[in-house]
Order: sequence, then C-alpha cells, then structure tokens
Amino acid sequence: MTTETDLICYLHPGWEPLIRPAPATRAWMDATPDSFAYRCLPLNIANAHGWEMLNPCGFDACWDGGIGPEAVTIRSEGGEAGAVRAPVSLFGQGVITFHVEGIFRTPPGWNMWVCGSPNRAKDGIHALCGVIETDWSPFTFTMNWRFTRPDHWVHFDAMEPFCFLFPVQRAAIESFRPRIEPLDSDPATQAGFVAWSQARDEFHRCMAQTPPSASADRWQKHYYRGVDVEGRALIDDHRSKLRLPAFDASAAPDLPVAPLGDPPETDSRSPTIERGRQTTGATAELNRTRRDLNRREWLLEATERQRALSQRASQILRREGLSSQDFLDEFYAPSRPVILTGEMKDWPALSRWTMAYLEGAVGPALVECPSRPARDAQCEMDILMSRPGVADADLIARDASARAKALAPLYGDLGRLPKFLEPDRGEPTGLFWTGPKGAMTSLHHGLTNTFIAQIAGHSHIKLLPANEVGRLYNRDSVFSEIVKLDDPKLDFQTYPRLRGARVYDIVLAPGEILFIPLAWWRQITAPDFNVSVTYTNFLWPNEAYSDFPKE
Repeated sequence: MTTETDLICYLHPGWEPLIRPAPATRAWMDATPDSFAYRCLPLNIANAHGWEMLNPCGFDACWDGGIGPEAVTIRSEGGEAGAVRAPVSLFGQGVITFHVEGIFRTPPGWNMWVCGSPNRAKDGIHALCGVIETDWSPFTFTMNWRFTRPDHWVHFDAMEPFCFLFPVQRAAIESFRPRIEPLDSDPATQAGFVAWSQARDEFHRCMAQTPPSASADRWQKHYYRGVDVEGRALIDDHRSKLRLPAFDASAAPDLPVAPLGDPPETDSRSPTIERGRQTTGATAELNRTRRDLNRREWLLEATERQRALSQRASQILRREGLSSQDFLDEFYAPSRPVILTGEMKDWPALSRWTMAYLEGAVGPALVECPSRPARDAQCEMDILMSRPGVADADLIARDASARAKALAPLYGDLGRLPKFLEPDRGEPTGLFWTGPKGAMTSLHHGLTNTFIAQIAGHSHIKLLPANEVGRLYNRDSVFSEIVKLDDPKLDFQTYPRLRGARVYDIVLAPGEILFIPLAWWRQITAPDFNVSVTYTNFLWPNEAYSDFPKE
C-alpha cells in the first residue's frame, strides 16, 4: 500500500525547467536482438526510477586535458539564447556544469539523489552523482559531468537528459547492519536457491538440445513475474514497471499558456512575439509540441488512406491452418487483424457451453457490472459470470485471483493454442465475457495484442485501426467519449471528425478467433447469448502497456 507524498519544484520567474518521468526505454536496448535487454527487469526498473531533466539547447564540448576552467571549450547551438541556457566550465578538472532551474523540496528526512540517467552511457564524459538535503535547502544545485579523456568532442542534443533525480530517505541506509553469513544458516533461502539453480540448469540443458523457435521461450521469467520456481509469489508488492506522475504545473498560474491554433515557427528557447504579446520559451515549447502532434496525426491518417488503396491490405481475412511463423510475419508483427478458423475445433466448450451448463458449473448468478457504461479499463465487460454469493462484479473484475477461482471449473473445457500462445496457461489471460442479447462493451482501444476466442453465440465487433485515434475523441484512459458508434442519437456536430473514420464490421462465429492488434479500437455487442474468452500470453513480446502514458 503506497501513499502519496509531495515532491515540489519551486520556480523563480524566468526559470523553465524541462522535467519528465524517466522512460524505461533505451536506444541500445531497443537494438538488441529480439529486444532481449528488456528481459532484465532490474534494468527496466532502474531506467524509470526517477525523473529526468532535459537539456534546453544542443551544444558541443571538448576538454584539452588542463586543470583550469579555460581547458574546456563549449559551443552552443541556438545563437545567443542558446548560449544563455548552455552549461559552463566553472570548477576546472575537465568538469562542465549544468544549472538546474528549480528549488526542489522533499518531505522532512528525505534527500534527493542526483546523477545521470541509469544505463545511458555517453562516450568521453561521465555524469557525477550527488545527494542533496532538499527538505530544508533554499539553494539551487548544479549537475556536473566530467570528461574521461582529453581532446574528444562530445555532443548533447536539445531535449537530451542531463540529470536524473529521485528521493531517498536520509537516515535509512545508516539503520542497516550488514553482515556475512553462510547460506545454510537460512534454510528457506538455501532451498529456494537450490531449486532455482536446478531449474536453471535443466532449462539450459533443454535449450542446448532443442532451442525453441519462439523468443519468449528462450528465457525464464521467474524474477520478472515475481515468483519462485514453483510459481509462488513471495511478496505482494512486486514491481514489473513503474509509473511515475509528471510534475503538475497547475499550481503555477503565471506560466504562459499557448493559444489554440497553428503554432508559430520560433526558437523554443528564446522569447518570441506571438499574437501581439511577448511569450517565453515555455510557450514556444508548448507550441512546438502541438505542431509535432498535428504532424503526427497527419502521418497516421495519411498512412491509413494509403493502406486503403489495396483491397487485400485493408481487408480482415479469415485464415485456416496458419503456421506460427506465418502468423508472426503476416499479422502479429505488422499489427494486422485476422480471423483464425479451425483452431478450436476440438475444444469441448464449443458443444458444452450453454446457459444451463454454465449455471451448473459456475453458479446461477449472472452479475451485472456497474453501468457507467463501462469506462474502467479493468472492468470492460457489462456482464460477468460470478460465484454464488458474490454480489459485486466490479470486485471480481478487479481481483484476478477471485475471478480465476470462480471460473476454474470451466478451464478444462478450453483447448490450447501452442502455435501462438505460451503453453503454461490454460485459462484465459484477459476477460471471460458472457452476456444476453444486447450486452456490449463501449468503444475503447487495447493496451495489448489480443485473441478473442468465440465459444457460444456471436459477437458483433466494430473494429477501427489504431491510426484512427485522432477521430475517436480519446479523452479518458483507453476509452472514447463516443460510447456506441451505431447509436442513432450520435451527434456528428459534436463529433465531426468521426465521419471519416474507417470501421470494419465483423461478426465472429463460434469456433473463430479474432486477433486484435495493439491499440486497435473495438466496440463489441452480443446479438444473441454470447460467451467469449480473451488471451494475451503470446509467444512474442506483448508488454507495450508497461509504458503507456497515462498523462
């Protein structure tokens, strides 16, 4: 259980710090084969374990090996305005100094750890670390980098991180009493280590004998999932990702706000004249951001129009007997939907799952999800099967273990999809969705690639490409303001951009599986009694949700 604690950055007039929650991604990690570097959870957590301050102006710097401040040459970009915001050589010894525009305030007893971004190396220069008592200090601090060799030019891009910071409790480290003991003095730890070591040796032996074709099978995921080799969670607050909030500027009313409309072409760091009034670099930066978003939206729409030129490229195909590699190459990697047929023909659920059977296996209660309509990403279904005596479907929707226990009697009726999914799960990894005629989920997009396996009845699915996000008024998490695309009362004057959206109408029959790629939009309606299950545990990476921007 975590509680919120204030972390404040006080701004003097004229200060314009660029601060963001640190991303978990790194370019060198992206470039590793199959992005395998991201399998190291400690790396991911360290990368995102704080906030980054971004360099306001690009520059080049070189150190000639001398000990004085004059031994460093700095050449800034952006003219005179850029020179004002560039770092300086103050201390000598091959050190350059960035001025931090802000006075940070932490709660009593908390310091600020200040360093360079973890796992983001820079050739020829290294970030120096510091720990600052920010619970009382009324002073600014500096961020310093020291050259590691002379006569080597280094370059910092504009918007490149130069400082990484996070709070640490001041007295906590001194409360530890370190000691060394033999492993057998803790039998539980020793037993866990031995089991892990044996499992790892066996895993490596199997890998050497029969290397798996799917990259997801080439590494063990115990630490990543926060479980031991038996699959047991030993703590209840394991983290596989961090979601740090951005610094809230709502309490700084004097900061300028850019007007709506096309932004002017201005230098993002210098004062500008805009619509008859002077604005600061913060306004220009916001304008540049709006322009960049407009151009990105143009690119998405242009790409969708071009794909529509080919009937085959824009169709949602039905395919039978698709191999694992063909599915990856033709649909999963390109983010293209497909309907798989014939993959569920041996599943007992197809013939067994009637209303009467489900009531006998699970219980007579059909519990309605709270009608909003469904706006919570963790409670997307309108009707949910429940255990007898459970009257709150929202509780079941949020509590995965309770839901799994309630629905466990049904898992034996489901088959396996080893060509596409990890083999260690027989139960659905997403929603178990059932409802009478007329049940629906409102328009939303997914944060993962998803299989919808239709068991009983039909699903009427309106599917829209991810590129249509600019037309769908996505203002609330993953949901659209538009609840139902085929609502006869839909007001196109309120939602004028919706008129041009490309919508695929799909009727999914029993025994068919629809692959919905990441970020594609869907609205699902039951034209008759309906049961479907969803899966997300694909053989290939499917964790884009981990850095989904909530703000």
